[in-house]
Amino acid sequence: MEAQAWYESRATGLGLEFARSIDAAIASAVRDPEAFAPIVNDYRKVLLRRFPFSMVYRVRGDEFLVVAVFHHRRDPRKLIRRAEG
Repeated sequence: MEAQAWYESRATGLGLEFARSIDAAIASAVRDPEAFAPIVNDYRKVLLRRFPFSMVYRVRGDEFLVVAVFHHRRDPRKLIRRAEG
């Protein structure tokens, strides 16, 4: 992942912390998918700890799909278009 490499280039081990933050967000969402904020249709987001990113996901039946790991400075309309498309 590009963001993980960028964080690792800033400080040794920071990229791994970023990856662990994503893993924690996924684990939380899998454990209780309805606990997180809906954004559009059946998509929801989890804010990553310590990093300015959200993990966006969707659950349909037994399927859990991570749609994006999205930086908070990016235009959220792009994310919504991706979720609607």
